[in-house]
Amino acid sequence: MGGAQGNEGEQETRWNGPAGNAWVAAQDMLENLFRPLEELLVEAVAAAPGGRVLDVGCGTGSTTLAIARRLGPSSRCVGLDISEPVLAAARERAERERAPVSFILGDAQEHAFDPGAFDAVVSRFGVMFFPDPVRAFANLRQAAADNALLRAIAWRGPEDNPFMTTAERAAAPLLPDLPVRRPDEPGQFGFADADRVGGVLRESGWSDVDIRPIDVTCVLPEAELVGYFTRLGPVGLRLREADEQTRAQVVAVVRPAFEPYVHGADVRFTAACWMLCARASA
Repeated sequence: MGGAQGNEGEQETRWNGPAGNAWVAAQDMLENLFRPLEELLVEAVAAAPGGRVLDVGCGTGSTTLAIARRLGPSSRCVGLDISEPVLAAARERAERERAPVSFILGDAQEHAFDPGAFDAVVSRFGVMFFPDPVRAFANLRQAAADNALLRAIAWRGPEDNPFMTTAERAAAPLLPDLPVRRPDEPGQFGFADADRVGGVLRESGWSDVDIRPIDVTCVLPEAELVGYFTRLGPVGLRLREADEQTRAQVVAVVRPAFEPYVHGADVRFTAACWMLCARASA
């Protein structure tokens, strides 16, 4: 999910409030936008033995459900998230599909998983928010069976992802005191430093650690661009409290800043990410 910062209590408050609600409202747009990344995780799990999969920071359940579809009815896919609003949406979707999935409201740092319960642990943008990432990944290691696969996608740094900070850079004169999203702090760019992340994985008990850069083209309909930046990220959260005049001013300033990414009816940008690969050694 999105770009929160702060301690564990702040994360829970944020994702069970405005950030979680914004994610649910934008779920169709976001799932279409990030589907190429989801497909990478589905392919990775499909090539691994076993059908017990944990999706960390599962959001509204798109990746969890996509994996369950690929693995079939004998699989057991579980989504974990800290946000009740997004899990409510995920459960509704799973009921409609009658999919072999379940969802847990919980924190990956704390949740008491059954030891060795999963053959694969995956995440699409769900692992960058831990106040104590070593503790979180150690807990996930305990939940993984011997030789289980870890595949997680996380953003690289803001300098590699200028699209992601376009709105806040353009809106800064109109919205003072926007939060700064710093690499290596819990948040969207919390895993920007690959060496640090590799150290986190090894210290928490994972082996065969390999962190690979991936660059994936993502496409958003131009008609949804204003909705994207007025609902999500630091600018979107600030606009929830802004008056209509301020909102109109921000849209008028920010929308032109995205022009380099607009190609006819589409908005295109490169998602510069890491693919975190590791294994739970026997």
